[in-house]
Amino acid sequence: MSTNSPPAAAGSVASVDSVTDGVEKQGSSEDARVKLKLEDLNWDHSFVRELPGDPRTDIISREVLHACYSRVSPSAEVENPQLVAWSNSVAEILDLDPKEFERSDFPFIFSGASPLKGGLPYAQCYGGHQFRVWAGQLGDGRAVTLGELLNSKSQRWELQLKGAGKTPYSRFADGLAVLRSSIREFLCSEAMHFLGIPTTRALSLVTTGKYVRRDMFYDGNPKDEPGAIVCRVAQSFLRFGSFQIHASRGEEHFNIVRSLSDYTIKHHFPHIETMTKNDSLSFFTNDVDLTSNKYAAWLVEVAERTASLIAKWQGVGFTHGVLNTDNMSILGLTIDYGPFGFLDAFDPRFTPNTTDLPGRRYCFANQPDTGSWNIAQFALSLSSAKLINKKEFEYAMERYGDKFMDEYQAIMTKKIGLLKYNKELVNELLNNMAVDKVDYTNFFRLLSNIRVDSDSDVPEAELLIPLKSALLDIGKERRDAWTSWMKHYRTELCASGVSDKERKASMDSVNPKYVLRNYLCQSAIDMAEQGDFEEVRRLLKVMERPFDEQPGMERYARLPPAWAYRPGVCMLSCSS
Repeated sequence: MSTNSPPAAAGSVASVDSVTDGVEKQGSSEDARVKLKLEDLNWDHSFVRELPGDPRTDIISREVLHACYSRVSPSAEVENPQLVAWSNSVAEILDLDPKEFERSDFPFIFSGASPLKGGLPYAQCYGGHQFRVWAGQLGDGRAVTLGELLNSKSQRWELQLKGAGKTPYSRFADGLAVLRSSIREFLCSEAMHFLGIPTTRALSLVTTGKYVRRDMFYDGNPKDEPGAIVCRVAQSFLRFGSFQIHASRGEEHFNIVRSLSDYTIKHHFPHIETMTKNDSLSFFTNDVDLTSNKYAAWLVEVAERTASLIAKWQGVGFTHGVLNTDNMSILGLTIDYGPFGFLDAFDPRFTPNTTDLPGRRYCFANQPDTGSWNIAQFALSLSSAKLINKKEFEYAMERYGDKFMDEYQAIMTKKIGLLKYNKELVNELLNNMAVDKVDYTNFFRLLSNIRVDSDSDVPEAELLIPLKSALLDIGKERRDAWTSWMKHYRTELCASGVSDKERKASMDSVNPKYVLRNYLCQSAIDMAEQGDFEEVRRLLKVMERPFDEQPGMERYARLPPAWAYRPGVCMLSCSS
């Protein structure tokens, strides 16, 4: 725990004239919203209340049986913690007054050194397949959920400290996190949200004031790094592995699979419990009636959410890097930001994870198939517990494939500004981009500059001018290939009947100008490790508006510099 006592809450800093009982009303009834102090958050704790817990309260690493969680408090050593960055957007969904970030005790509370009033901390038990090999019990080895609250919209949100110390699931690790990985998690959680991709969120990032020893490259050369803690926020941190662990332990544990499934449906998929044969979830394909088995209907929705999520990843060129089943959210959220990476030079076999290099199992191109395999493992858990039958299992897998293709084709169609999917055109484009290692983000952003309304007779030699900053150093043969594609593309644009202005607005709304490239993260990390957090905060502001032009911030859209390709920047290990 803390080696320094936290100061008393700075009431004068956090106070607002119009606050009454911790709630502030502002403006008219239309724009008024609840603004709470930390002490007034509306806690509920349904997970702890309704599911079986570990009877032991120690943090000794051990197998935890017949329990979905272990009660444990944050235990990371803290000394003069500092608030590095925070999200006003996340504060809003929690009904938290943004003035609470100014409290002098905020860093102590969100480093775990001081308890959060009303919280009920615990670590979750789960298992998982890692690189498609069953790893057994894993669990929250360095994450402690502070509790679960309900906001003014009756939405359920969990607050979790990552890097908060040991739990029974820590195995041989120390339960801590370092500043570099915490900055990456904080920034990417928020960046993905503003890209419109389902994700866990991040409320705050604090340094602990202590150092953590890490061997970043697993090469026998560990070093001390600044410690840090991210407060992650999600409606649930349940993963596929949360169900797998109990199903893997045999028939006497199947009742927990059922109880956890009932809990999840009740609180996070309530529409499934009340569905009828007239609902949209009613399917009769292959003799499958989802209205007769809520677990099958739930599985199908999880499969579809996962397919939709991965299609969105492919659309923005995001590679997760560690798609183990314990890193797959039951809600279809992007979860656990380790060695992620956005595509720079387009390479379908890109992986940001050094551990993945030999087989590239989790590379960009393999993400859709990996999602399908992971869904199958989740479905097997439900099948083992006799919650679904073989036909329902097969139907869910079918729906995953159909949903992914529908979503992906719709995304790619909009990215290139057409009204209907053209498989030949898209495949030829991606092949050209791979051959010439074209920057994924910048290319699609530039593509909206193509004009056909008034430039229908552009000379062949000038067809590629709008893309010249993306098509660098290509010879005649490659120019010819691109020119051929461009002619085909322009023909399709003319046939669509959409005006240049309308098409550009539509394309720019799905093709971001700014993504969280690894080298941008590294620049912010380098400064933060020297005590300067301004670049972290500036980068957050840029990533909150990824589709806007943002004059003066163009440097954040530039191609990676040469140093960005060194180990530890473009590719990372799981060490954190």
